[in-house]
Amino acid sequence: MSAETYRDAWGIPHLRAGSVGELARAQGRVTARDRAWQLEVERHRAQGTSASFLGPEALSWDRFARRARLADTARRCFTALAENDPETAAWVRSYVDGVNEGLAEKEPSPEFARTGLAPGRWEPWTPLGVWLATHVLFAGFPAKLWREHITAHLGPEAVALFATDGPGTAGSNGWLVSGERTVTGHAVIAGDPHRWIEDPGVYQQIHLSCPEFDVVGLAVPGVPGIAHFGHTGTVAWAITNAMADYQDLYRERLRRTGAGVEALGPDGAWHRAARHTETIDVAGEGTAEVEVIETDRGPVIAGGPEGLDDGTPAALSLRYPPRVTGDLGFGALLPLLRARRVADVDRALDAWAEPVNVVQAADTEGGLLHRVAGRVPVRAESNRLRPVPAWEPGHAWDGWHTPPRAGLADGVAVMANQRGPAAPLGVEFAPPHRADRIAALLAGKEHWSAADMSAIHTDTHLGSAGPLLHHLAALEDLSPEAAALRGRLLAWDRRMDADSTDAAVYAAVRGAVVRRLAAHPSLAPAAVPPAYPEVLQPWLALLPRVGHALEHLLRAEDLYGIDRAAAVRDALEEVAARPPAGTWGDTHRLAPWRALPATPRTGEPGPSGPSGEPGPAEEAVPSQDAVPSQDAGPAEEPGLSGDHDCVLCTSAVPGLTDRAARGPAARYVWDLADRQDSSWVVPHGACGVPGSPHHRDQQPLWLEGGLAPVITDFDRLTKETDV
Repeated sequence: MSAETYRDAWGIPHLRAGSVGELARAQGRVTARDRAWQLEVERHRAQGTSASFLGPEALSWDRFARRARLADTARRCFTALAENDPETAAWVRSYVDGVNEGLAEKEPSPEFARTGLAPGRWEPWTPLGVWLATHVLFAGFPAKLWREHITAHLGPEAVALFATDGPGTAGSNGWLVSGERTVTGHAVIAGDPHRWIEDPGVYQQIHLSCPEFDVVGLAVPGVPGIAHFGHTGTVAWAITNAMADYQDLYRERLRRTGAGVEALGPDGAWHRAARHTETIDVAGEGTAEVEVIETDRGPVIAGGPEGLDDGTPAALSLRYPPRVTGDLGFGALLPLLRARRVADVDRALDAWAEPVNVVQAADTEGGLLHRVAGRVPVRAESNRLRPVPAWEPGHAWDGWHTPPRAGLADGVAVMANQRGPAAPLGVEFAPPHRADRIAALLAGKEHWSAADMSAIHTDTHLGSAGPLLHHLAALEDLSPEAAALRGRLLAWDRRMDADSTDAAVYAAVRGAVVRRLAAHPSLAPAAVPPAYPEVLQPWLALLPRVGHALEHLLRAEDLYGIDRAAAVRDALEEVAARPPAGTWGDTHRLAPWRALPATPRTGEPGPSGPSGEPGPAEEAVPSQDAVPSQDAGPAEEPGLSGDHDCVLCTSAVPGLTDRAARGPAARYVWDLADRQDSSWVVPHGACGVPGSPHHRDQQPLWLEGGLAPVITDFDRLTKETDV
């Protein structure tokens, strides 16, 4: 047997091969067959060449990718992998060989014809580049620019007011229920990663089987193996973003000399910086040049010797672990597939690099694991908070933190990006609402089954509604219409259900309050961000920051003299005069990102994706211009339940749009009693080709909170090919 491809009723690929290498090749080949366009977009993003076919809207990302040296870092990491772990390097090469074979044999998707693009050739380092480009913004280093920006306008106390703790951007849910709390006596792991909802999806359901292992899980298209969520039959694992801070920004003093560019170092001397110029092809606009500079700290990602584009004297370099170590953590991937017990998962994760995650794992012998995995540098506290001066001593990295571990409380462990085991490694975390709600739901029943978990996945209680409702309750002298509307909201069950008219009213009042606060003269000066590159601007946008921090802003003892009662009153009266005509789901609709959108609908901003950045990161904050456009998909995307502080985390941008560009990019339930009682679902389908029967067939299931069964018995599958 070389390799066999099977499919289940959902078109999910199940691969069987005679060796690890043959299986990797089959995984690459089937991914190229199912997702050729997605792979091509990701390859170009990693190289910084996506503007060559997506046009000027992709140029900001390409500039960042070039200046941050993403492709060069991926090459370095693969070279080191080949030297230090030749087995894994050969495995990655086999996957790449399969991708190239699949791209060559597959009739190109319609997107290729629209752009005039032909599938290109993958190199052995390309999967590492895809991984790096997908995750380089996960740690949210541009938030350091926001802290500096808001401090300059409102003072240092404003940092805590606008912190993502209350509330912040969405992350992921994950919970582990030990055998003592399940009906089978074996553990269950469940959750849902919250990311930009992309089409094709960011996760690929897949089954990989060979004599050494048999694993089901969610793969990242373009990367071999199953990194984040997997079940080997005897051990299962899942992750959430740890919200750790492991990347630093340095303010650089640069000068041009006859020989090139020099940077002032912490020793008081000028040191030669690497410098060269690259050319970026831009569809419809010719070419653009980008100057690439790298100091002893890292690549310069903003500004230069002449400052920013507006003439502000500034230059920022980025220091990130793989650029420093030459290790992207791919050495963990094969050991994860071979894992039999939690001890094996634990050892594998010692090699993990980035992104830094909180991992939960369990095995059939009762073993449990709850730990942080990834590489976080030891350095000064100031490095974690804001850009630090490269020319001053005291900001160097000094080794790596030991990843923390945690236990279970009452037989469960819950992670939803809140302050938890990773607290010593981070600065800002998600508010505790999702984690507290999941814990409360789990405490409501003594014993749980795998089939029970979808009720938690789909819970719509909004934990952050309290402060606004408290302000509403205190209002006096309202018009009859406003008083009646307030009465509805105070009686509301705080559930953001798609069919709820009260949820629609709450969202309308919330949005009106956000707009009033953001426009107040005390906050308005912060609405003009510094002239950093476009790809960094989403973190600097005031209106989304106010929307996501509304809970803190309404609870603060004083808000820069703003009359919050008046703002809430005016917002309520505004909505009472023109209340929403329908339900929450009428406006809270899915807004998936696609690399090749059609013309935006009338009245909507038209960047190519959230924040204008292809494949954005999990913790990014949408910009004020970032209402994602529709594409050649359905004329009207479906309405959604949930909100950004619900367990069903479908994130709108309060004050800007009710549309949800973010949400559960997958849902999973791993049952350790019997793997075939596990289940999963993705927002669209297993195939990325428009018009395929499996392009969007899982969406109805995803919308209703259902899950598809995980099938691992090849006798129950349909054989597709022998290769």
